[in-house]
Amino acid sequence: MRVHICAVGRLRAGPEKNLIDDYLTRFDRTGRALGLGPARLVEVEDRKGGGMAAEAGLLRRSIPQGSVICVLDERGKVMTSPKFATRLCDWRDDGCSDLALVIGGADGIDPSLRAEADFSLSFGQMVWPHMLVRVMLTEQLYRAATILAGGPYHRT
Repeated sequence: MRVHICAVGRLRAGPEKNLIDDYLTRFDRTGRALGLGPARLVEVEDRKGGGMAAEAGLLRRSIPQGSVICVLDERGKVMTSPKFATRLCDWRDDGCSDLALVIGGADGIDPSLRAEADFSLSFGQMVWPHMLVRVMLTEQLYRAATILAGGPYHRT
């Protein structure tokens, strides 16, 4: 199952980018034997300032046809790491070939795109900077792969 992280905004060089690149590499390496990955980051940018609706249009175009769509949203489901790993495994086992994990911009995800999503995931009720959400998401992808592989990274 290919994983596409579709996000609003461009990530500049720095510690967040380094962490994301590291976790994506780890996820690809660990997930390959499990039928997970590769994972890629697709960045979109609303240069015309059209707000959430314009960002939603750009995000829709970045999502591969037929993908399961999971939006990251503060109103979504809060999960433990093992439950997130199980959710990934279920999507894979249900025949999902592409998973789009969607991260909105500073104002969040347009309600129309949220309504189209198959699943909504939350990292808690607090609002997180969208660049930091990318780090947290890629780390959780790697953690999920290690959980599914029975590796020692995750301690319960």
